Amino acid sequence: MYRPFFSVIVCTYNRAHTLSRALESLLCQVETDWECLIVDDGSTDATQDVAVRYMWNDKRVRIMKHQNSGVGYSRTVGMYASLGQYCTFLDSDDEYLPLHLSSRREILERFPEIDILHGGVEVIGIPFVRDRFDASKNIHVSECVLEGTMVLRREVALKLEGFGTIRYGEGAVLLERASELGLRIMKVEIPTYRYDRTTPDSLCSRFGDTLAFSSDSQNSEVQ
Repeated sequence: MYRPFFSVIVCTYNRAHTLSRALESLLCQVETDWECLIVDDGSTDATQDVAVRYMWNDKRVRIMKHQNSGVGYSRTVGMYASLGQYCTFLDSDDEYLPLHLSSRREILERFPEIDILHGGVEVIGIPFVRDRFDASKNIHVSECVLEGTMVLRREVALKLEGFGTIRYGEGAVLLERASELGLRIMKVEIPTYRYDRTTPDSLCSRFGDTLAFSSDSQNSEVQ
């Protein structure tokens, strides 16, 4: 059975108004060796209609839907259903710049020992959030672990058993577990993931003033 290089997991909840923008940015990728799993976390708007339209138009797109359970659970479900060599993510209110996947593939092929990549973000909106380790301190989003920027070897993702059911900060927690297991982690700075903080009901907009999803600096280095 053919195995794509990337499984792009698009978790969405009531994002009919932004999902097309995210998916169009995926279709515009220079890298074409991918599958897309749209994981609908129990949407009640027209999100499913938008997703179905893309599935009918591109055989690389699949759809899953379950009862609302949170984005961490949805990402985990997508990883277990994936077929690709690497799992990565695209939040339904964010975008990829055209070289996002190709630049990550180039790094992974150059450094095949790497288990997890993360980082490389362009922020739309306010770029500062509070540090989860020190609520009196503001840090730049680029210092945080953004789940959308993560690329994990599929076998590693399953070994880590996904993101769990926590609803924010799950990326930092996953990297902490990965570091404890001695997995090889690299942070990249190529800003090809466009992170939109202007969506009023996004998780970061709601929680970003009280928590930041930062990780220990050691987790950002190749182990």
